[in-house]
Amino acid sequence: MLTQLFLKVAYTGSEWVLWVLLLVNFISVATIVDRILYLRRNKVDGEALGSQLDQLLRAGDLRGAWTLVSESEAIECVVIAAGLAALARGAQACSEAMLSAKARVRPVLEARINILGTIGSNAPYVGLLGTVLGIIKAAHDMTANTAGGGGADVNAVMGGAFEALIATAFGLVVAIPAVIAFNVFQRKVRQTLAQTDSLSHQVLASIRYDRRPANPPAAQTVHQ
Repeated sequence: MLTQLFLKVAYTGSEWVLWVLLLVNFISVATIVDRILYLRRNKVDGEALGSQLDQLLRAGDLRGAWTLVSESEAIECVVIAAGLAALARGAQACSEAMLSAKARVRPVLEARINILGTIGSNAPYVGLLGTVLGIIKAAHDMTANTAGGGGADVNAVMGGAFEALIATAFGLVVAIPAVIAFNVFQRKVRQTLAQTDSLSHQVLASIRYDRRPANPPAAQTVHQ
């Protein structure tokens, strides 16, 4: 009974699989465009931002430093702003606040990237399913034609097989851009987080530099 049910589904061919792949491809393209726009909108020059922060913090202008980063929604600026807001409680509190902010905003940076990974890894299998269903339908049509007293139309059978292979090709067309985009965005996430860590450490270094002792104690001589 279960086999007969599956055969009824298989005899419908691969047409519905192509529609599924078309929908999946739309989701993939929309996700890629969304991530590209997000990354461009929140892109910052880490070197220039670090230089400006260092100058402001060394000059003791905490208000200016906070204003510099609070006006941007970039991940780096959000993390630094959280640290500067907690600076009044000390360098340790500043460090912990930046770590907390980084953990909080990281999901925003990585949002929907896993969708591309899922599409890239599964679209070829969906296309292969469509090919298998198409071949089953072609074989069924050939058998039905033979049983009806007519000879097997080789051209029709091959045409059905070729149509079935379109599903596999379409699955690859959907998967390849998704995999490429997934790898590119993953690399961008790592670069952004690394730049955030670099700026965080630079802020802490500037704070500790400003608070270093004016006259460091002389090294003690150990007498034997």
